[in-house]
Amino acid sequence: MKKLLPPYFYTFNQYLRDTYPDKIYKIPVDAGFTCPNRDGSKAYGGCTYCDNISFSPGARSGLPLDEQIRNGIEFYRTKRKAKKFIVYFQAYSNTYAPVARLKELYDKAFEFPEVMGISIGTRPDCIDEEKLDLIASYREKGYYVLVEYGVESTNEETLKAINRQSTFQEFLQTVKMTHQRKLDVCVHTILGLPHDTYETIMQTAKTLAALNVKACKVHHLYIAPHTVMAKQYEQGDIKVMGLDEYLSLACDFLELLPPEMVIHRFIGELYGQHCIAPDWQVTKAQVLERFTQEFEKRGTQQGSRFDPDYTIDIPVPAHSSR
Repeated sequence: MKKLLPPYFYTFNQYLRDTYPDKIYKIPVDAGFTCPNRDGSKAYGGCTYCDNISFSPGARSGLPLDEQIRNGIEFYRTKRKAKKFIVYFQAYSNTYAPVARLKELYDKAFEFPEVMGISIGTRPDCIDEEKLDLIASYREKGYYVLVEYGVESTNEETLKAINRQSTFQEFLQTVKMTHQRKLDVCVHTILGLPHDTYETIMQTAKTLAALNVKACKVHHLYIAPHTVMAKQYEQGDIKVMGLDEYLSLACDFLELLPPEMVIHRFIGELYGQHCIAPDWQVTKAQVLERFTQEFEKRGTQQGSRFDPDYTIDIPVPAHSSR
């Protein structure tokens, strides 16, 4: 098994250092998309946890896309001495538009010579063969390309409870379609959702490991204002984890993932007014230090309990495209 250095999981920053000679930063942008779970195509209001602005408040500027990219390049070049950039289409579902419109937006990123790739955040039900062919065309030109799918949980009851309006079966089919084009996949998960148990959370980890996805984002459940979950939390219908509970759960989760899977995020980002609970009173750096200490106490790391022989069946029925 690959031996990992502290913090004992394979961070995105470490992956970039291992893979590219230049210092690279990811620029989150809002390209003006919406979501079929918000605009009435499937439902209104979105997932019960979703207040999209809480995910990255700095990206919600309303500026034209090219200006967002230019500002991001200037900021990270000045503050972080970055030389190359990945444009992260983050807000809402960034394949939820006709292919011609997607091409126009994605092409805009590559008008900047400093941009070496794109990362596209979306939902499994907002993708189809034609869109994947477009995305794969950028990889074929030599650019870094990552497709980020929110699955959140592999438990169908959990997905229903949070009004996800996208199924685990759709996710499996979409990952298969994406891998057929040799595109790398990053999967978003949330630990601590209602109806999820320790067993279902560990099953999500085993499933991601078996799917051979490139990367994962692991979030703890936090309650954002102006959401259905905020009301449920205020009524006592939903609980959130304390820091120690999350540290233990997340380390268990990461131990089941292969050591070469890139971990883009290990907690949900907390932004003061954008987070009602939990209030851990710690910085991201302090949480990372606690993760390191937990792995050291256990004598384990990401991948310690990874089972390379575990497999899952992917359903045959055709994927419903949007």
